[in-house]
Amino acid sequence: MKLALILNTIDPRIGGVMIMGDRGTGKTTTIRALANLLPEINVVADDPFNSDPTDPELMSDEVKALTASGQTPAIAQMQVPMVDLPLGATEDRVCGTIDIEKALAEGVKAFEPGLLAKANRGILYVDEVNLLDDHLVDVLLDSAASGWNTVEREGISIRHPARFVLVGSGNPEEGELRPQLLDRFGMHAEIHTVKDPTLRVQIVEERSQFDQEPNAYLDNHTDNQKALQDQIVNAQNNLANVNIDHELRVNISQVCSELDVDGLRGDIVSNRAAKAIAAFEGRTEVTVDDIRRVITLCLRHRLRKDPLESIDSGYKVSKVFRQVFGLPDEEEADIAA
Repeated sequence: MKLALILNTIDPRIGGVMIMGDRGTGKTTTIRALANLLPEINVVADDPFNSDPTDPELMSDEVKALTASGQTPAIAQMQVPMVDLPLGATEDRVCGTIDIEKALAEGVKAFEPGLLAKANRGILYVDEVNLLDDHLVDVLLDSAASGWNTVEREGISIRHPARFVLVGSGNPEEGELRPQLLDRFGMHAEIHTVKDPTLRVQIVEERSQFDQEPNAYLDNHTDNQKALQDQIVNAQNNLANVNIDHELRVNISQVCSELDVDGLRGDIVSNRAAKAIAAFEGRTEVTVDDIRRVITLCLRHRLRKDPLESIDSGYKVSKVFRQVFGLPDEEEADIAA
């Protein structure tokens, strides 16, 4: 789970993470902690859409017009936005609303930005995503696919950039996710309750220390947090320099083909995730081991399955991966050892 989240912060184009697992396993806590690891970003000052001052793809139409006229917008810095999308949210709250009266009376587009505007260039987190209303799922699918949110009301049309890392969590016992939405998540992680008593005690003790003295607990982990933040920033900067050999790319696509994965998203995400993990570890060449560590996360939720089955545990992906890459099965490796 942590690896998948970190890789998405290094390369948001991976497409987000779906985290499914038992209740009380720290899914929400881990996801909300992610925002503190990210460096501040440059935005256009007083812009409700967190527009990038240099990248036209991440600018609102107003900022584009301003820069096209030769003016330089004021720049501010802000923490990467982390936006929660509540299950009971209305479509207007998610997409934004247009004040029709003001538009008619004053002749201006009076737009009240929604959650998608606030999440631009940040993280959009949906807890219990498998319980989300279908109409909101459709809205998320449109924005995730195009990177833009369009609001149409009474003949007035407004659009703004909505590029975000989509992170969802849920308990599979409470319902399955629609296949269309599941496919939009770049990676899928499964979380199970820790069985080892020693680890459980350690988790309980850590939680108790935090509850008793939160500030002291945070101070004790500041250095580790800063080191991880620096590692992520370096990986973001070095990502463009990472190469993946043509033969490895062919093998990734062969794995996807033999697993009968629909479409090409599995191939694309696996390549991006492998490059991100190499950048995270300070390397410029992707290795077979990099692919092994990410390919299950990237493909397990894309396999065609019987309606009565749950998502593949990863065994099928791992088996085909080892066959294609010429590695011994895990059982054979254990026997040889």
